[in-house]
Amino acid sequence: MALAGIGKVVLGSVAFAVFWIMAVFPSVPFLPIGRTAGSLLAALLMILFRVINPSQAYAAIDLPILALLFATMVVSIYLEKAHLFRHLRRLLSWKSSGGRDLLVRLSLISALSSALFTNDTACIVLTEFVLDFTGRLDLPPLPFLLALASSANIGSSATPIGNPQNLVIAIQSKIPFGKFLIGILPAMLVGVGVNTAIILCMFWRSLSPLKKRDDVESALPDQQPAAAAETEAEAEHKFSPARMSHVSTPEVEDEGERWDSFSPARMSNPAEEEEVAPENGGNGDVEKQGKDDEGEKMNKSRGRRRAMLLKWSVYVVTAGMLAALLAGLDMPWTAITAAIVLVVVDFRDAGPCLEKVSYSLLIFFSGMFITVDGFNKTGIPSVFWNLMEPSARVNRASGLALLSIVILLLSNLASNVPTGAPAFQTLSFLLLGSQVAKSAAEISPSEVDKAWLILAWVSTVAGNFSLLGSAANLIVCEQARRSERHRYNLSFWKHLQFGIPSTLIVAAIGLPLIRG
Repeated sequence: MALAGIGKVVLGSVAFAVFWIMAVFPSVPFLPIGRTAGSLLAALLMILFRVINPSQAYAAIDLPILALLFATMVVSIYLEKAHLFRHLRRLLSWKSSGGRDLLVRLSLISALSSALFTNDTACIVLTEFVLDFTGRLDLPPLPFLLALASSANIGSSATPIGNPQNLVIAIQSKIPFGKFLIGILPAMLVGVGVNTAIILCMFWRSLSPLKKRDDVESALPDQQPAAAAETEAEAEHKFSPARMSHVSTPEVEDEGERWDSFSPARMSNPAEEEEVAPENGGNGDVEKQGKDDEGEKMNKSRGRRRAMLLKWSVYVVTAGMLAALLAGLDMPWTAITAAIVLVVVDFRDAGPCLEKVSYSLLIFFSGMFITVDGFNKTGIPSVFWNLMEPSARVNRASGLALLSIVILLLSNLASNVPTGAPAFQTLSFLLLGSQVAKSAAEISPSEVDKAWLILAWVSTVAGNFSLLGSAANLIVCEQARRSERHRYNLSFWKHLQFGIPSTLIVAAIGLPLIRG
């Protein structure tokens, strides 16, 4: 595609620059409107400047991506309500033998939970727990925080639902869930192992097993401390797959949002509470008290059974959703079906749960789709790719290296809060994805899917390069810094000393293992 007219190129570039500035600096003094509104402003400018028309703008919004993202948010909310992540924390502490063992377990659990429930969710749920057990066992927090964030990023690369950019790439490339998983899973598993080995080598002495196994198990908490469950970093985080229930409002909690907090009194029959006292005085009171106690026990038992049924229903529905995705069914509609089934099974007003969905993320993506489509119509991305394409073919090692470097730089272009990094990771292949796939198709049709998966792998692993490269990194950093019980400052330079070698080594080792 050649460059458009000079007017469209200039005005389209201005609109895109507005999007870039607002994504990087959402609170600039001259227009402190935030990222979501900035995305909509840039989209509106594309239309007002006649870079694209309204019909083209509507067509640019990828509804399947938004539907899949929304549905996975809802499913994540119900999984958190079912205490799945509490079980993951217990798994971390089961028969543990010391610091090195804990770090390996944490890396595996972080990677696995990120692949299934997104990297942001894993970091939100596990950060305070990591700080708590490192404090109890007198272990250094730094290697565990690095393992949590970096393993979450690497693990999220394996599935289309692992992070927002994978959602986009899976829908645009039309790669089935199972093929996506099989194509990246070997690279992910090796990457997590290599990443963990790097951390162990860097912190081997400080992770020496100083405690007996029984001491380790007794020191590890069963769940997050309630006092530290709600942090400002979680409340500010807008690009997480969902606003988890431990950051919900007090009003929501009072409504019995958690399934293990059923109030037996709410389940009792009001008519039974209006017992008429018998005439035989004290004996009647004793008899009435006995009936009340028996009724309360029955209500408690009924409440526990219902809570257990709801929890297992969530696990079964989620497992069914994953099985359907692996079977190749349509990803957005499969996820939506699972979300609606969970709402129906819950059998109560879904408003409190739906309020936790990050609608600002959905709006941001809508504006970004329009802005990127307009910028593509200026011809600038095509001209840039035409200059780079001869040296960036995916069938040559040198081409893969150059393409990986470009994606890494775009993914870490700029960010200063948790929502910036996913914007640029997603943006990097919205601008280059179709061009890379087209170039691969000219080489061989079989290379197209591999090109998409390489984009997904490199853009995700690139998040470990610096503290600003990934939302997961910044969630861990902010929660550790604001922790009331075990405060720790994960600085930019501490992360960079680990991030540079880890990213380069893991990305390079994983590239040959990716299969299209």
